[in-house]
Amino acid sequence: MMNGLPYFSAGKGPPLVVLLYTPRAANPTGLARWSTMRMLRPFTEHFTVYIVNRPPGLPPTTTMADLAALFAAAIKTTFEGPVNVLAISTGGSIALQLAADHPDLVDRLVLGGAACTLGPVGRRAQRAYIERARQGKRPSPALAEVVTESATGRRLLSGLLWMSDGGNEDHTDAVTVLNAEDGFDLRGRLHDIKAPTLLIQGDKDLVYPMERARQTVEGIPDARLVVYAGRSHSGTFNDKRFAPDALAFLL
Repeated sequence: MMNGLPYFSAGKGPPLVVLLYTPRAANPTGLARWSTMRMLRPFTEHFTVYIVNRPPGLPPTTTMADLAALFAAAIKTTFEGPVNVLAISTGGSIALQLAADHPDLVDRLVLGGAACTLGPVGRRAQRAYIERARQGKRPSPALAEVVTESATGRRLLSGLLWMSDGGNEDHTDAVTVLNAEDGFDLRGRLHDIKAPTLLIQGDKDLVYPMERARQTVEGIPDARLVVYAGRSHSGTFNDKRFAPDALAFLL
């Protein structure tokens, strides 16, 4: 544990703290861990990569500022100075809050598929996820809307997502973090972020659309935007250009 936060590390070199969204507040295992390491392996050639997660059992009233404070405390107690941060999707929301609230802890910031607040489609899908979970239904089918705009594709994907949830999964921790992101809007505080920032975004991202991405970069004093044409939300950080572009900025 890193000051009470689950984490695992790989690689050699200076620290790179990675913030991701995972349905469970725990280190990923099995296929999820393999997929995570596949994306991050290029970074382990230059950094000691710390994949840090939120703790389980957080209060349902937890906010993004609360989450950022937990990660800030872990960084302070583990590392001697500010660290580079790589953050994906909802992890990017936490990282933006962290960089705004604790600017002394973030050296350089790379975001993939993230923005200063959710877009309307992302917000609607996440609220539907939360509501399904509260009703005792398998919640993941609600996320089909952010993957594809095709009605047929959504129907097919909803079935696959329904099966992926499993019958006895506890979605409490996922609801807590998604509810925190529902209330997250950093548009009025982007100027508080002092770390040089790179945002890599797909122009087909339905969770954080390009309008939100541009608002994010325009509000941070030292930030730039790289756009991957034709890439969806998950397609952005799974693109073969993602690691080289991020490493060029970090190094």
